[in-house]
Amino acid sequence: MSAVRPDFSAVAGTGFGEVVGALLTFTLLTAVAVLIASAITWAVAASAGSWQTVAKARTGVLVALGGAALAGAALGWGTWLLKLGNHL
Repeated sequence: MSAVRPDFSAVAGTGFGEVVGALLTFTLLTAVAVLIASAITWAVAASAGSWQTVAKARTGVLVALGGAALAGAALGWGTWLLKLGNHL
């Protein structure tokens, strides 16, 4: 399995790679923090019998997982766009 890494040779010297890397890192850290908070809320609400809070916390878990997946997919999509831009 090969690692997916962006190729920023088309925009070398602009600092674009550092900005994108920092934004993706921030996005993933935020998604993990929301995932942990939602999972804890889900567990506490389920033990307390609050079904409305359980539903909202479950939604939070699913949104956090989706956000993490989209942030990870953005890396591959960005690499594809940069390689496509080199050929135009």
